[in-house]
Amino acid sequence: MEITIRKGEKRDLQGVMQLVQELAEFENASHEVQNTKERMEAEGFGENPAFEFFVAEYDNQIIGIALYFFSYSTWKGRSCFLDDLIVTEAFRGKGVGKKLFNKVAEVAKNQNCGKMHWQVLDWNAPAIAYYKSLNAKFDAAWVNCWLDNEALQNY
Repeated sequence: MEITIRKGEKRDLQGVMQLVQELAEFENASHEVQNTKERMEAEGFGENPAFEFFVAEYDNQIIGIALYFFSYSTWKGRSCFLDDLIVTEAFRGKGVGKKLFNKVAEVAKNQNCGKMHWQVLDWNAPAIAYYKSLNAKFDAAWVNCWLDNEALQNY
């Protein structure tokens, strides 16, 4: 099985959104997805791209993505945040996620990032096991916080 990993392009966004929907369904959160292909096109391919991504392809079909962006930490300097690592169900457990993760880690290393970070749901045992195999740090002390769009509009 020949799987190709390459830098994501604008033409890939329809496949990206299909994987995003699949992930949302897997996480029982389909109602949470508000993003669109058009918004991703505008925000990822304009003058100041908000994100970058890799795609995994098999037989000219997108079967996985790793979407990341750079942020800044006053303690660590430039950081790479892996926002989503998605592999379609039929290809899970075949090393596709590992290949995508490796590409993002390579970017973070080449960009001299002080850290690469991501989140994983506490019930996603296969992902947690994989991350533990990498000697990733798990932090129970920090609590995730955010303001959603509605809260921001009412702020």
